[in-house]
Amino acid sequence: MTLLSAPPQPAGLADAGPAPLAPAARLLPALAAVYRAQLARAKVARIPLLFVATFQSLGILVMMRGVVDAGQTSAARSVVAGSSVLVVAFVALNLLAQYFGRLRATGGLDHYATLPVPAASVVLGAAAAYASFTLPGTLVTAAAGAVTFGLPLGQLWVLLAVVPLAGAALSGLGAVCGLLAPKQEIATMLGQLGMSAALLLGVLPVDHLPQPVLWLRDLLPSTYGVEAFARTFTPDPDWAAVAGDLAVCAGVGVVSLAAATWAYRRATTR
Repeated sequence: MTLLSAPPQPAGLADAGPAPLAPAARLLPALAAVYRAQLARAKVARIPLLFVATFQSLGILVMMRGVVDAGQTSAARSVVAGSSVLVVAFVALNLLAQYFGRLRATGGLDHYATLPVPAASVVLGAAAAYASFTLPGTLVTAAAGAVTFGLPLGQLWVLLAVVPLAGAALSGLGAVCGLLAPKQEIATMLGQLGMSAALLLGVLPVDHLPQPVLWLRDLLPSTYGVEAFARTFTPDPDWAAVAGDLAVCAGVGVVSLAAATWAYRRATTR
């Protein structure tokens, strides 16, 4: 009885080791690919939620108009700036926490973990896609608030800096909440609590808040975006103070996105 022998292999193939893996994608091309994919996916699912976020902020403006008179300039600035940045908090913090919480609960993170892309590109791409939808709603809310409270409209261009910087800081926090929460329901709860904090601490006039609440307000990264935007409603804005507030937003954004990248690595390796 003869045994079947394996077919002869080409010369040199038997001595060759395992084929090398393809090199990992670079950060910027991978970031662009994730951003485009998330943006295309979010067009259908997130646009209705953006309308909800904008309508919610407009409703808060109308409600606060019954409490704050147009003559109370300082309070009116806080209300309009806080309501505008609230659109960013709803999408970048609340929805992103729910998104990553759902990915972790359903095993969707395993798909991203198999891709040869840096962890930072996944976090930054998703955060940028979510934050991109907030600019139109923020502009509409700010313009409507300025008209309602009789504030000048000439400095709304500052939102082009406020939205991405505040969005980066809040997106990082939202991603951390979603990636570290042990359950999807807890991620949703944390996102809702963060948005509620942005609502209460950002929209209410500072003069009406007790000192302990002001300390909590200083810990919220969106506060500095609110302050930067509110300063531009004055007749002669203090641009140095505006730049300082935006710099704080940028610094917190770098830290929070780095924390989100660490949380993503932790979630995909456990």
